[in-house]
Amino acid sequence: MPALRSSGSSAPWFGIGIVLGAAALAQEPPVPTPPATDPRPAAVPNRLAGSASPYLRQHQHNPVDWYPWGEEALQRAKQLGKPIFLSIGYSACHWCHVMSAESFADAEIAAVMNELFVCIKVDREERPDVDEIYLTAVQAMGQQGGWPLSVWLTPDGKPFYGGTYFPPVDSRGRPGFLRVCKQLGEAWRDRRDEVLQGARELTEHLQQVLSPTSQPGEPVAALLSKLRPQAEERFDREYFGLAQPPLFAPKFPSALELQALLGLHDDAALALVVPTLRAMQNGGIHDQLAGGFHRYSTDRQWLVPHFEKMLYDNVLLAQVYLTAHRRTGEAGFAATATRTLDYVLRELRDPRGGFWSSQDAQSEGQEGKFFVWSEAEVNAVLGADAPLLRRHFGITADGNWEHTNVLSIVVPVAKLAAELERPVAAVQAQVDAAVAKLLAVRAQRVRPGTDDKVLAAWNGMALGAFAQAARELGEPRYRAAAVGAAGFLLDTMQKDGRLSRAFHGGTARHQGCVEDYGALADGLLAVFELDPDPRWLAGARTLLQAAVRHFGADDGGFWFTADDHETLVARTKTAVCGATASGTALITRALLRGGLLLGDEALYERGVQALRANHALLASAPAAAPGLCAALQFHVGEPREIVVAGPPADPRTQALLLAAWAMRGPTVVGWVHDGNRAALEQLSPVFVGKLPVDGVPVAYVCRRGACEAPIADPARLEAGR
Repeated sequence: MPALRSSGSSAPWFGIGIVLGAAALAQEPPVPTPPATDPRPAAVPNRLAGSASPYLRQHQHNPVDWYPWGEEALQRAKQLGKPIFLSIGYSACHWCHVMSAESFADAEIAAVMNELFVCIKVDREERPDVDEIYLTAVQAMGQQGGWPLSVWLTPDGKPFYGGTYFPPVDSRGRPGFLRVCKQLGEAWRDRRDEVLQGARELTEHLQQVLSPTSQPGEPVAALLSKLRPQAEERFDREYFGLAQPPLFAPKFPSALELQALLGLHDDAALALVVPTLRAMQNGGIHDQLAGGFHRYSTDRQWLVPHFEKMLYDNVLLAQVYLTAHRRTGEAGFAATATRTLDYVLRELRDPRGGFWSSQDAQSEGQEGKFFVWSEAEVNAVLGADAPLLRRHFGITADGNWEHTNVLSIVVPVAKLAAELERPVAAVQAQVDAAVAKLLAVRAQRVRPGTDDKVLAAWNGMALGAFAQAARELGEPRYRAAAVGAAGFLLDTMQKDGRLSRAFHGGTARHQGCVEDYGALADGLLAVFELDPDPRWLAGARTLLQAAVRHFGADDGGFWFTADDHETLVARTKTAVCGATASGTALITRALLRGGLLLGDEALYERGVQALRANHALLASAPAAAPGLCAALQFHVGEPREIVVAGPPADPRTQALLLAAWAMRGPTVVGWVHDGNRAALEQLSPVFVGKLPVDGVPVAYVCRRGACEAPIADPARLEAGR
């Protein structure tokens, strides 16, 4: 199965039927005639060899005459009058590797591709703007979106046919890639007018869908009323989690929606979130040995994952578990957040301070090989401890996936201890020691590949997670990680007020999208709340001002690309979220929080305008925009600015900070002292005149600049009095 993305709304295009006709696909494929030999041996690198993208470089030895996305490829298609074959994927995508090995590495298929098309490879993580357009096109054709994404375009970039993974020959109801290529080539040769007409109509549809306009309305709390009911419609009451009934599979972590449900402060919503978080942390989607979450579960039980690990999943889930721990006090949630963030620090941290994008689903050409175990392996490693671990993790001779075992917690430690009539702590220690032995053996296996590019948006999300963990768990390593990454990102990815999307090999590349500006600005604000260096607040202000200037739309929303970005067939402006929050949601939240900390009412109001512009989406389908729901929750919760004034070394200052961070309801927290006072007062009126009282550290509680009397008692501050 391809890496999936939930399908958008249907539209009047039906995939292959646009050009080929359903009958053409239903018939048996003809016996292929041997194509001309490709003139370039597979061992000779193609144009992708010099790419900064690890994903593109994975295809440098394909016999396909690949181009990276760019003017050279697009002009070549126009000069030759050939359609474009566009293949979009990412480094950790298992089915991208499968299609590459089956089709793109095949000399016969590559020769047909080179003859009929100009072939372009895109890393969706570097070019989310390109990916969004053509993913939406495939969904408009009535197909479920996912990666690898395979799309055929006219020479001027208009899509006319697409899908996800294609096997090399017809298989399991999927048309063979070689036959599809040949028939599309024939359609371009013999029925070009029909193809061009369909492409024009589809492009017009994309332009409408991807830049919607709607009647604005006031952003009020009532807009959130459908969020929980819409989640309940997809709630699996047997195995928990949110997925489409009746199969409830595949099942994604849905971090954004779980976070928005927690933001309702509603017991019924909490009843959806808590069992889901428990099920995920006990399931195979969670790496039971080393921590960290895989991309999604292929089954309803959270047992067998799609094994890639993404930075964004892990930092967003860490935040959900931290928030749930704060709401419930459940220690297991804090432990899961800690294991998840420690995985990120251990496996995805760039030595310069940023965070890498992902780890692969496969090693040695097999998905999941690094992570799964046979019963015999466990017995050999653990000896006398093997029976305990087999029962704990559900390990059997037959296995639970392809005759191997994906580890999940089948019998919790507390139940094992009761059965054995032993102390829980003693059994836990035995389990921990056995896990350490398994990890030591696993470390000797061939590791999955790591995509070591740094993406601005995903790193901004990581800043927020590590800053939250540092505040709530008091872990110095998380504070150091947040501060170090923030410095790296400002030093390497921002220049003259503009932001790059990706960093790799010592160079920042690609123009940043609005999600990069929003996520990084919000992350910098989170770091500033933890570490009151004026640099973080100033960096956030620069990004917010640039985002308003270059991405703002006339209706109050935000375009995904800047006003000076490359012209594509559509300019997108949607607030619907995927695995990560939409760019609109990210910049909206950052504007609201930044407007408060900067004392800039215009910035705050610009965030409110974005909520107004997306009123119809929030009113009808809040579950489709959980990132925007979180921004709305912040706004309608009457957020407060908390300014703590006191010397860093004074324990009373630290006690006030802890109380400010623990306050219920939406807040932003600043900390002013003699060392940063002058710079902060220049940046923001919020800090002007905020001084200790008679030498005693105090906290100032304000709402949009209107402040109450200073508070010296941490208990009074935390209670909101």
